[in-house]
Amino acid sequence: MNGHAQIGEVAERTGLSLRTIRYYEEVGLVVPSARSQGGFRLYAEPDIERLEVIKRMKPLGFQLDEMRELLELLDSSHDAEHGQQQRDRLHEFQEKAEEQCQSLRKQLRIAEDFAATLRNRLSEW
Repeated sequence: MNGHAQIGEVAERTGLSLRTIRYYEEVGLVVPSARSQGGFRLYAEPDIERLEVIKRMKPLGFQLDEMRELLELLDSSHDAEHGQQQRDRLHEFQEKAEEQCQSLRKQLRIAEDFAATLRNRLSEW
């Protein structure tokens, strides 16, 4: 298929559901590179990589408009006219991602403590 994958294969590779991939297409975050003669969505490697980036953004709490903007920043080339603005905005996104990672680590520690409490309780029975 000339290096293209159908949506089912993409879902399997990315761990995203068919519904989620279709939704990301509907809201304009990803667009299949082609369609088969039968009308099936066909995704090239860059499309799949884009879905992987989106998947990594999701747990960090990025909203759709932020995802769209961040993808545009990641896709854009550096230009002298807007370079500093792009860099500043990318830095803001990076700071948000770091803050969210820190928050998720804290939540994980709390969850692990609770799981340990349950393990200890079960060992007492």
